[in-house]
This record gives sequence, structure tokens and C-alpha cells, in this order.
Amino acid sequence: MEIRSTTDEDFDVFVGTVHAAFGRFPETPVEGGGLWWSALETDRCLLALTADGRPVGTAAAYSFELTLPGRALVPAAGVTAVGVLPSHRRQGVLSAMMRHQLAELRARGEFLSVLLASEAPIYGRFGYGPATYTARLTVPRRGAALAVPRARGVAEVPATGSVEVLRRAECGEVLEEVYDRYRRAQPGALSRPHRWWALRAGQPPISPAPRYVAVHRNADGVPDGYASYSIGEPETLTVDETIAADDAVFTALARFVLGHDLVARVVFKHVPPGHPLRWQFADFRAGEVSGDTDWLWVRLLDVPRALTARGWSMDGELVLDVADPFLGEHGRYLLTVRDGRADCVPTDREPDLSMDVSDLGSVYLGGTAPSTLVRAGHIRAHSPGAATLADALFRAERSPHCLHWF
Repeated sequence: MEIRSTTDEDFDVFVGTVHAAFGRFPETPVEGGGLWWSALETDRCLLALTADGRPVGTAAAYSFELTLPGRALVPAAGVTAVGVLPSHRRQGVLSAMMRHQLAELRARGEFLSVLLASEAPIYGRFGYGPATYTARLTVPRRGAALAVPRARGVAEVPATGSVEVLRRAECGEVLEEVYDRYRRAQPGALSRPHRWWALRAGQPPISPAPRYVAVHRNADGVPDGYASYSIGEPETLTVDETIAADDAVFTALARFVLGHDLVARVVFKHVPPGHPLRWQFADFRAGEVSGDTDWLWVRLLDVPRALTARGWSMDGELVLDVADPFLGEHGRYLLTVRDGRADCVPTDREPDLSMDVSDLGSVYLGGTAPSTLVRAGHIRAHSPGAATLADALFRAERSPHCLHWF
């Protein structure tokens, strides 16, 4: 079997192979673009070929930036389009492609990669761990009244700004600018390169699918948030994503969609863990949470570089013993955090925590507490208080969340 990067001449073969792997047929191109694969980077696509040259597997990566705790922006390979023809599964094709791809990422100087897992059991064995989470919130309009309580002794702050309804085709540049400001401040968020917006590749609101967009503007008229939505049967308004500069803007957009006429229910497709919206309802039970699931999975390729790239909110010291069985590697590192920055070096000291590289990926963005994985039997704590200290060290300034689909 041969695994090689594609060329422009291979692109149609790549697209056809990945669709065949999932039993689907390529969509018919529409005016204005919108094909999800149109943003693929040819030099980052891999084809697995049999000895006689038949394509049987695919894997690709996008060039993104990932926002880390402390608002550090780092390159991240967004792994996508991974598939093997049904006739060649369980023959080592997928493992060979994953190993080849990880080697290529390292050769590019990248120290982490991310993906959205179509099937959760698959990617843990390749060193990926779930790192951000999302949920669906369904709210019947009859119980949708927002009643934000006023803090005792503090005057209620009047809402400022305005909401304007636009068609998706009318506000592409506004969406791109607002999203870019949002993702730079949100741990776990990925960039959306301009070519994605220009090609209209992906899912709404990037794609040309018909959507209305509620754009929020601050008191100075500057756009600082939006909600992309559509109304379908039965009388359901579905919000694809809500992007907001702060909680007040999110509340204003939520109030707008919850007040829409001729709608029986509103569905927010992507709500981050611990979001305050449910607490703002007059009836706490008005919002029904469902589809609570993983979203972004993280894989570290260089542990010291990854740990020194992010910001930290407190001082401390831990010895981490990290196994990477897929790549046949093992390392023990002394992590020392001072004044928000970390130093991470190899050490022979006894470990405080032992873990798989996939578990380190899960805790890396601060969305999974190390103590949770200790209790689950994933991470082993060797010293009293190690898990508690790790929880405090790895905690992010805000819950990591990723909205981007790729």
C-alpha cells in the first residue's frame, strides 16, 4: 500500500473516494459555491492506494488557528475527510494513514491537531481526546420569558444596542468580522479562514443555505454579535449558532429569537457547558437540554511545546508521565507554572500523574477536569493532592467551546 499527498489532478479522485467510504454521492454544485470539500487544501490531502494504484482511503487536514487558555493563538491541523472503503476496512489502512499524517504534521512543525469524531471509539486509539463539549437547548415559547434578576442593591442596567434582521447573502463580511473577534477571545475556538467564507464551504452560516441572521450592534452601531437561524416544521425556529461579544449580547439575541412570532419552540443547536441562559428564564425548567456531546478532540504532538504555549491562571508544579502508545513514545515532564507562563522539561523525578496522551488532550483546554479522569480510571494520581492541583492549574478562564464544523 502507498500513502501519498494529492495533487490538483487527484482532487476529483479524492472527493469520490471519501464519499464512497461513507456510502454517499457528491452533491450537485450550486450557484455561489457551498460544497463542503471546496475548502480542502490539496497539499494536505492524503490518498491510500493499493499496489495496483486503486484508491481505498483518504485523510486530510485544514490549516486553522486554535485559541488556547490565556488567549494564545496557535496553529492547529484540523483533521477531516478520514475514510476507508468498506472493502478495505480492518486491514490496517486507517492506522497507516493516521501514522503517516501525524508524521507529516510534525514535519511541518505543528505540535497539535484537532478533529470532530464521527465515531467516538475510533480516535482515542490514535491519541485524540475529547476536549470541548456542546449541547442543544429546546425552549417552548410559552415558557420562554426571560427574567434576569436584579442583584440586591444594584440598579438594573438598561439594555443597549439594537438587533437588525438580514438575509445571509447580505451580511457575509459582518459575520466574518464578528466571528473572528469572538474566536480570538474564546478558548477552544477555531479560526475560519477567509477562503471558507469566500467559497461558502461548510455549514450555516458559512454555506449558502438560506438563513436569516439577527445582527446585534452596540450603542455605537458596531456589530458585536449575531444569531443565524431558520424556521421549519413543526413551527420550530432553529439557531445554527450564536456569536456574542459578551453575555449581555447573547441575552439580547436570545430574547430576539425567543420573541419571534408564529413559532412554537426555539432550538439553540450549540450551547456551551455552564451557559447562564437557563438561569435567565422565569421558569428554570423551560429549557430542555439534549444532545449533550463532545465536539472538538485534541491531539498533542509535542508535549512541552503544547504546555508552554497556553496560558495558566495560577502557579504550581507537577510531574506528568505521558504514554503515547500509537506512536510508541513515552515521556516524563516537569511542568512548572509561574506568573501565567509554563516551563516544561524532561525529568527523572517520580510522577504526580500518569496518563495517556489522549487524556492530556482532553484536559489541555481546561474543559475536562483531571480529577474526573482520575475517578474514571484514565489518569493515575501518585501523590496526595495531585489531582486537585491539576484541576486548578488546567482550569481555563472560561469554559472552552468550539462552534466550527469541518
